[in-house]
Amino acid sequence: MFSLLPQAAVSPLANRPPDRLFLAPRSPRRRSSVVVGALMSESPQKTADVSAPNLCFPILVNGCTGKMGKAVAETALSAGLQLVPVSFSSLEKPGRTLKVGNTEIQIHGPSERESVLSSVSHEFPNVVVVDYTVPDAVNGNAELYCKLGLPFVMGTTGGDRHMLYKTVQDANVYAVISPQMGKQVVAFIAAMEIMADQFPGAFSGYKLEVMESHQASKLDTSGTAKAVISCFQKLGVSFDMKQIKQIRDPKKQLEMVGVPEEHLSGHAFHLYHLTSPDETVSFEFQHNVCGRSIYAEGSVDAAVFLFKKVQSKAEQRIYDMIDVLREGNMR
Repeated sequence: MFSLLPQAAVSPLANRPPDRLFLAPRSPRRRSSVVVGALMSESPQKTADVSAPNLCFPILVNGCTGKMGKAVAETALSAGLQLVPVSFSSLEKPGRTLKVGNTEIQIHGPSERESVLSSVSHEFPNVVVVDYTVPDAVNGNAELYCKLGLPFVMGTTGGDRHMLYKTVQDANVYAVISPQMGKQVVAFIAAMEIMADQFPGAFSGYKLEVMESHQASKLDTSGTAKAVISCFQKLGVSFDMKQIKQIRDPKKQLEMVGVPEEHLSGHAFHLYHLTSPDETVSFEFQHNVCGRSIYAEGSVDAAVFLFKKVQSKAEQRIYDMIDVLREGNMR
């Protein structure tokens, strides 16, 4: 068996001064405005202890070669979890390794995925997989995890989400699937969903404008933006997802969005602007994240949550981050 153990009209947004587009609410051009904003700047040096006391289990991070995957691996180690010394890449480069803390990670290509993961399931029977790969790999990876009976946290956005849920449901495998892993952002989305459920149609007739900015390497449209927009749609707003203003140009992010230069390679800025039919009232919702630690900590929280569900043989198998938040596992 393969050994895994280590060897020895004019848009209201357009009128905002370019350097203030996201960072601060502007004064309303007309008569009344309500602004809700949040700025979360995450320092990579500060990592919370997200594990329960004396809780240790193996965790495999698929996508350690990416910045997000590596951040999750580092957070898992800081939380006292056992990092399985393997990961995967879309490239076939035999012998490639990556060091995370004191753990030497062996990076395997696509052709080795099934054989290596099969060995992982035997050598680390309590393993939880965390996936931070690319949108095109979401469904294929999920099918393989399900085939091998591996519980997993899907942090990667994109792919065919309907098929993803069906795959997991058919296989009866434990999984946490969420377009957003940041704790506070998850709470914001939960609040939006409560508002949408309790006050449907409250914003009927309002015009919605949405802008999201992420690092240039993010290929798909923000899943968080889509989740929030779905809430606004329930509240009576007419909006097509194709209307989302997606910004990936670093120059625009610096000059128009106001992203700090040091965070161009890792940020998530979102702005939702609502205007009443007669343009006398406007609402603005804003959440800006610099860095990746908020997502890394949430992902490890989700892995801890899922491990407990597996151990308790919970009847429910598919969860999202709101389930994790409600259970109080987010520190």
